[in-house]
Amino acid sequence: MPKKILLPHAGIVLMMGPSSSGKTTLLKRLVEEGVLLASEVVSSDQFRLMLSDKAFMDWKDHPREEADVLYDEYQRISKLAFEALDYMVARRCELNKLTIIDATHLQSDDRLRFVQLARKQHVPISVIAIEATESELLMWDEVREHPRGKKRIRQQQQVFKRQVKYLKKEGYSAQYILQAEELGNITFERKSDRFILDVANGLDVIGDIHGCFDEFLELLTKLGYEQSDEGLYIHPEGRKIVSVGDIMSRGPKSIASMEFFYQHIQAGLAYMIDSNHGWKIARWLDGRKVKMQHGDEELVAEFDRFEAENGAEQTNERKDAYRQMLLQAPSHYVIRNNGIDIAVVVHAGIKDKFIGKHSKSISDFCRYGDVQGIDASGKPIRKDWFHQHHSKQLIIWGHDPKPQPIFVQNTVNIDQGVVFGGNLTAFRFPERDFVMVPAKQDYAKVADNPLQKWEEMRLAPPNLGALIDGYSVLTEVFGEVKIPGKMVKTALDDLSHFTVSLEELVYIPPTMSPTPQVSSLQTYLEHPSEAFSYYRSQDVSEMIVEKKHMGSRGVLLIFQNDKAAKKYIGRETKGVIYTRTGRAFFQKPLGHKVLQQLQEDLQPYFTKHQTEFVLLDAEILPWNLKAKELIQKQYAHVGEMALLDRTKRMEYLQAARDNGAAVDTWIEETKEQLQHTDTFRESFQQYIWETEGLEGIEIAPFHILAHSGKTFFDQTHLWHMDRSKELSEHSSLIVETAYRVIKDEQSEQEAIAWWEEITRDGHEGFVVKPLQFLERNQKGNLVQPAIKVRGASYLHIIYGMDYLDQANLVRLKQRNTSKKQKKAIREFALGIEGIKRFVNRQSLGRIHECVLGTLAMEADAVDPRL
Repeated sequence: MPKKILLPHAGIVLMMGPSSSGKTTLLKRLVEEGVLLASEVVSSDQFRLMLSDKAFMDWKDHPREEADVLYDEYQRISKLAFEALDYMVARRCELNKLTIIDATHLQSDDRLRFVQLARKQHVPISVIAIEATESELLMWDEVREHPRGKKRIRQQQQVFKRQVKYLKKEGYSAQYILQAEELGNITFERKSDRFILDVANGLDVIGDIHGCFDEFLELLTKLGYEQSDEGLYIHPEGRKIVSVGDIMSRGPKSIASMEFFYQHIQAGLAYMIDSNHGWKIARWLDGRKVKMQHGDEELVAEFDRFEAENGAEQTNERKDAYRQMLLQAPSHYVIRNNGIDIAVVVHAGIKDKFIGKHSKSISDFCRYGDVQGIDASGKPIRKDWFHQHHSKQLIIWGHDPKPQPIFVQNTVNIDQGVVFGGNLTAFRFPERDFVMVPAKQDYAKVADNPLQKWEEMRLAPPNLGALIDGYSVLTEVFGEVKIPGKMVKTALDDLSHFTVSLEELVYIPPTMSPTPQVSSLQTYLEHPSEAFSYYRSQDVSEMIVEKKHMGSRGVLLIFQNDKAAKKYIGRETKGVIYTRTGRAFFQKPLGHKVLQQLQEDLQPYFTKHQTEFVLLDAEILPWNLKAKELIQKQYAHVGEMALLDRTKRMEYLQAARDNGAAVDTWIEETKEQLQHTDTFRESFQQYIWETEGLEGIEIAPFHILAHSGKTFFDQTHLWHMDRSKELSEHSSLIVETAYRVIKDEQSEQEAIAWWEEITRDGHEGFVVKPLQFLERNQKGNLVQPAIKVRGASYLHIIYGMDYLDQANLVRLKQRNTSKKQKKAIREFALGIEGIKRFVNRQSLGRIHECVLGTLAMEADAVDPRL
């Protein structure tokens, strides 16, 4: 029967044997047959050639002094070649690639350095030794292109015979000693990658079940699985079940859970990964000494009952079947779609460098996560391993019960503590939807229930002292955002004295930059053309323009009822409305009335969208609601004084001209300045009107940021406009925002004409945004989330009533918006991160890393007119 050799999917394979034994010939054959890729084979000759342009050096026919020089050169080149080869092999191991090393490997040191490398890189290493007789080696050497010579062949043959005996002791995953004359009859195949799961028709990843079998079956029904005549649960669309492990222990039906997965794994309908309880139970089933505690004793009692009812023989059969299933479970699965590895399923955590690899230390990390010791109660102290996850692959994990699925650093925890009275969660992939069913009861009944502990600690005051000297926030959409200490101190003072309470302060809107380039038109400082040009330069083809309301930015967190508020912020309230500096928007009596009206009006909205709250980013009008003092002291007073001064000057100049003075030029300048004064006074007066109670207040949302368990950063701005319209249909306090969509040159020109019309009528202007909420350029960098384009009339308020004087305009066109743009991107990323953490009900400290970061960045001085 032909012999079959299984080559590993990844790792290192050492070829071993004297020169001319057929190693290179065999590898060429395997490449030609498609068993190996040419790039998977490396050799010392190959690296000698790449480094020195010489694959072989012959010094035999040279005089002694020349031979010595050639030999010395050969040794030096060989040393460098092996250093380069070792480096290449190490890098391929990091990437989890297969590398076959074509060299003699006759010395143990040459082999053991690769054994050590494989261990360090957590990849398997095998050795294939080819044995031939001396006569065969000498015969084959004579016909090769560069014969090695009899002396060298005989020496190598002698070393080979001594060294081949030690292979068993050197720690290989597999070792093969093959006879050279048999190579033609040996079949070589590649092992499949046992860590790979193809998305195919979809996967339903199930969180920690812990013997809560009734809830598990309820969840499967909710997911659409149907029970066949054979008792198997099959999805009509061909979806498969994937467990993150811990299917047993603590709960009431561990045996039923294990039997389900045993049957469904055998049928190819389900998959399961290794886990801490799974590993422990596997060893107990194997008869090893294991301390059964932390709920494992429930499983022991269940098996005792099973044996009493079914007998020892059937019990032992079940135990053996489950033991094999648990021991064969991989440490993690890599989910592949269209040939691309896009996600990882693991029980407790994984390092990026471990993905797709296997070793004892990797298995331990995947079972237990990053543990830094044991606390006084004997439980592990867990570290946040996910902060070190930087690859774009989504990590789906469990092990650490949390009330809601939590996305952190492109990882998602789907253990919602069903055995502790929480929920059992399914994460549908690639849809990325959550499906949950509640526990029928708290089965664990432990004093330190992790879900209760989480709730108790979630709203604990953050340790602001740890942030005062500066810190960084790892955001999902941008990466690391650094917050310097000097800015933090200023922001902390605001937080401690002026803002709404910390638990209500969930989001600070980012700053918004004007156009990166000023207008090329002579009489404009800002114009839409430059905003459109910027986005086109960033590979954005579709945009939306939204009319900019002249009010004050406000964040609205409105709860469906008091119970919902207590769940999220720890106390009963209707909600909160605050400014972009975190201060209460309204005085208490009026603020209460606004929230009460909104809560009543939006009850149908809450019901329709099955949400306990809505978080809005909006403009609140009129301007004088928040800026009354500023308007009176700065704008109105300045306007009146300028009108009085310039009117009197005109009177003096006209009288002087009547008396024959040559003051016509001054009169024209003053006349123009009077026109500027009128424009200035009109520019802000139309943004103010009197309100009485709720009468006259208008709220214009432009972002629906979040609902219960959901954020909407994956939706287009057109979707946000539609939801804003829906809100306005429920409440008279909420108004729509006019907008236009830009898809081509014609729609762009129509938008410019609209901007010219509304700014001519005295409106502020509009905001240009990519149609997608999150947009990146070809380099993968975030583009500006929004650019404001303000009209000439409005800019009198910002730059002064005479800013359109040519000399002033030339100077103003030298402005630099780069710092403003950088702030806008970073604050945008912090805002998104903070909202995601709030929606996932993370701790107050983690939410306020983001909020404080935005407030701190606002403390960094930038031209306030931008």
